[in-house]
Amino acid sequence: MTRHVMEALGKTRIVIEDGKVIDIGEPKVKYCPLFKKYRNIDEFNDDTIRENMEFRISNFGMCTSSRQVRMKDFLSFGISELLSMSLSMNILDAAVIAADGTGTCVIDDPEIVQGLGGRISGIMETEPIKEVIDEIGSERILDPEKATIDQFAGVSKAFAMKCSKVGVTVAYADDADLIRNAFGSNVAIFAVHTTGTSADDAKRLFDSCDVITACASEHIRDVAKEKALMQAGTKIPVYASSEFGKKIMLMKLKELGKDASTFEDDRPRPLN
Repeated sequence: MTRHVMEALGKTRIVIEDGKVIDIGEPKVKYCPLFKKYRNIDEFNDDTIRENMEFRISNFGMCTSSRQVRMKDFLSFGISELLSMSLSMNILDAAVIAADGTGTCVIDDPEIVQGLGGRISGIMETEPIKEVIDEIGSERILDPEKATIDQFAGVSKAFAMKCSKVGVTVAYADDADLIRNAFGSNVAIFAVHTTGTSADDAKRLFDSCDVITACASEHIRDVAKEKALMQAGTKIPVYASSEFGKKIMLMKLKELGKDASTFEDDRPRPLN
């Protein structure tokens, strides 16, 4: 039996054991425009959260030995899509991400980055799933025995694997600062899962990261008004916080045939 803890669907703490949803906490956000658009969910509550998580388990095997690890782009402009594009265009050599069944891993295949990272959010704890690790390759897993989540150690592993330019996802300003101070411009930092970020940490993320997703963070949106170099997306904005971040965001917009955004047409509720 494996145990996995996620924060998803309104930053709700969700526990999955042996492929079953066993605990659902209280959502901090009740409404997300992306879930309204893609899953027609009007409100996060026990029933809608359980239904969505059970759909993920049955549809692509999330948190089980049947986990599908490859996928094409899902959102037009998510963090996993930016990472996947950067890998496919050789802008990055590898992406350090965290996923169910693997913990922190170093991936250079765009479809695996999308398959692992694009289908989940906010993985907090996980345990190794042999079938997933075997498909990806245990040499790419930071800790195949425990599926540890440690993004700093994951970046260190990527450079030990002779990568030159590495992308990494982080959820906390402390991790972003630590990684930037240690690896400088050789790493591209993507801030994810930012709901609930404090005002001070929002400023720190803009100082250390290259790309930041707004999620349901009021403070990220506030700091973006002064520090963001550009914005993409009108439902859940993604911000460039460095010239490198701006470069890859512009490349993705060109690929999609879209322009940068300057407004939001819907927002999560309530903002945190």
